[in-house]
Amino acid sequence: MPETTTHAIPSLSEYVLLGRSGVRVSSLCLGTMTFGTEWGWGSPAATARRILDRYLEAGGNFIDTADGYTNGKSEELLGEFLGGGLRERVVLATKFTFSAREGDPNAGGNSRKNMMRALEGSLRRLRTDYVDLYWLHAWDTLTPVEEVMAGLDSLVRAGKVTRPGVASTIIGATKMEQLEDNLRALDFRIPPELSDRLEEVSRPEPVFPYIFFSPGMQAMITGGTITRSEPPWFRGR
Repeated sequence: MPETTTHAIPSLSEYVLLGRSGVRVSSLCLGTMTFGTEWGWGSPAATARRILDRYLEAGGNFIDTADGYTNGKSEELLGEFLGGGLRERVVLATKFTFSAREGDPNAGGNSRKNMMRALEGSLRRLRTDYVDLYWLHAWDTLTPVEEVMAGLDSLVRAGKVTRPGVASTIIGATKMEQLEDNLRALDFRIPPELSDRLEEVSRPEPVFPYIFFSPGMQAMITGGTITRSEPPWFRGR
């Protein structure tokens, strides 16, 4: 892929700070949950490569995946695609929590043991020594917060993670009206059938920087219709 950007898209090639860091990222992150066909749907390798190349060509530099996406294939494909110096040009995020093996109670969750296991597997599949953002994918309701934070801190100190994060959590608004105001700036109104999926939280202002997951509501706000079968863990997100 050429180093120069010939078909830039302003929303991708104008960068913002990643939270309270000095790292600059595109305002739209490329999610790669559908890189691979291991779930019975998704993008085969050639299509996934074209999607990634177009995103990078347009100026994008923020890529998100997870160890469980398409059973690890998403990370494997990114590891292959980001060779030849492309890895250092992007801000790469991945996640952990979901179980890697049936019947093994410690192969999933947020414990420090699983955190370390999951990260080593992600680094191997991504063919990199570190990730720029490491998300806790979901609360397991069991692991003490102190263990989670100590584990993430140790990974940062070891140089394997640049910044930790917590995914699948709404922390920015205390009332539906506030969230609607935020989304109205994007010319988007929350459909009534989706409003009951949004939860109120306790703080009037965000304490931590946050990133919206699936801002296009899986194409629903553009008139799309979901007809594929979803994996069981994805329903209701």
